[in-house]
Amino acid sequence: MIEVRDVSKSYNGRTVVDRASVALPKGKITSFIGPNGAGKSTLLSIISRLIGKDEGEVLIEGREISQWKTNELARKISILKQSNHINLKLTVRELVSFGRFPYSQGRLTKEDEASVDEAIRYLNLEAIQHKHLDQLSGGQSQRAFIAMVVAQDTEYVLLDEPLNNLDMKHSVQIMQTLRRLADELGKTVVIVLHDINFASCYSDFIVALKDGRVVRQGTAEAMINPAVLEEVYEMAMDIRLIGGNKICVYYT
Repeated sequence: MIEVRDVSKSYNGRTVVDRASVALPKGKITSFIGPNGAGKSTLLSIISRLIGKDEGEVLIEGREISQWKTNELARKISILKQSNHINLKLTVRELVSFGRFPYSQGRLTKEDEASVDEAIRYLNLEAIQHKHLDQLSGGQSQRAFIAMVVAQDTEYVLLDEPLNNLDMKHSVQIMQTLRRLADELGKTVVIVLHDINFASCYSDFIVALKDGRVVRQGTAEAMINPAVLEEVYEMAMDIRLIGGNKICVYYT
C-alpha cells in the first residue's frame, strides 16, 4: 500500500500541496480529480519521488520513500508523465524496451525480451512494433508509452493525465487497458484525470483535490454524488444512472 501522510510542497512561497493525506488501496484503480491547479500532478510526482516534498511522509509498503534505493524503487513504482515525448528516432519496440532498464541496465536478457513481447501483446501493438514513434497516431503513441510502463512490471503504476489529446475511442481503449492491469495483473493504478465520467466508470477509489488539499476521498460510488462534486468543482452537477454507471451531466 502507498500511504501519504501530511505531505506539503511549495514553490516560490506558493503552497501547491497542503498537508495531503491519503491511503491508496492495493490492486485497485484510484483517480485523482479536481480543478486545474489543485495539486494533482504534483502529488503524483511526490509519490513517485520525481520531486521532493517539503513536509510529511510517503510510505511504500510501510517504508518511507526516501529510504528506498533508486533502482529498487524503479522496480516497485513506474510513472508516466504528461510530457512523455522523446525526440530520439525510436521504434515502438525500442521504447517499450526502456521499461526493462531497472532490471537489464540496457543489456536485455531473454527474460527481458519476453517481458517486452508480453507488454506489446497486452497493448495490441504487435503490428506496429517496428514503426518509429513519429509515424504513430496519438492513440498509438500513448499505448506505446503505457506498454513501456507495463514492461517495467512494477506493482504500482502512476499515470498523469494519460487521456490528454486523445479522442473518445482511444480514451476508452486506454481506460479499458488500465482496468485490465488492475483486474488481471493485480496492479495498483493511480491516475490523474480531468474527465469526471471516466473516473466514475473506471475507478474503484477517487481522491478529490482542491487548492492543494485533499478535500474528499472514498469509493467511486460514494464520491460521484452532487454534493461532493459541487464542493470540489463549485458547480452543480446532475447525475444519471446509465448502463449501471453514474454519469455526470454538467452542460445545462
